[in-house]
Amino acid sequence: MKREQIFEFFRRLAEDNPSPETELEFGNTYQLLVAVTLSAQATDVGVNKATRRLFELVKTPADMVALGEAGLKEHIKTIGLFNTKAKNVIALSGILVRDYGGEVPADRDALTELPGVGRKTANVVMNCAFGAETFAVDTHIFRVGNRTGLAKGKTVLAVEKALEKKVPQPFRVGAHHWLILHGRYICKARTPECWRCPVADLCAFRPKTPAPKGKAATV
Repeated sequence: MKREQIFEFFRRLAEDNPSPETELEFGNTYQLLVAVTLSAQATDVGVNKATRRLFELVKTPADMVALGEAGLKEHIKTIGLFNTKAKNVIALSGILVRDYGGEVPADRDALTELPGVGRKTANVVMNCAFGAETFAVDTHIFRVGNRTGLAKGKTVLAVEKALEKKVPQPFRVGAHHWLILHGRYICKARTPECWRCPVADLCAFRPKTPAPKGKAATV
């Protein structure tokens, strides 16, 4: 995809959704960190369902430490890998209390040193909480990047590096949100809905998926 096509790609996505946000629910940066950590191999819908009550009780790392691992498990037991995630969340909360005064560090390297926090999680926190130009490549962005030709790569890191190089201003902060939402709702894994995609003419995917019977194409 050429430079001018990439600009137009994001311009259209931005026009459709001028203020993209994560679909995870949270009230502060610490809750965001917990929610993203819990979202690994889980849906945002499932995480939100589990954290609504949790986040009424737990607003700080100190609150989480006081709740304890067993208490946390009761709240998140509907989420996949909840045992491991509970252990990691309690551990990272203790570190935040001990080493960071209960605050979440605005530093990707520091974040990735926390238990259960990988590069993708750190990128989400840096972007959503601190406005950093980071690209959190999940399964949706990996698929969209490769399928459209926007950012090809055989690994998540390769796609991230391609996005870092190619995404222009003023779209860099919002880019990963637009791509996630596009992959989640239009450029779906099994059957992309090309017939209603606002960037279909810019996309390298062939053949384009036609509209289902009874539905008219919207692009």
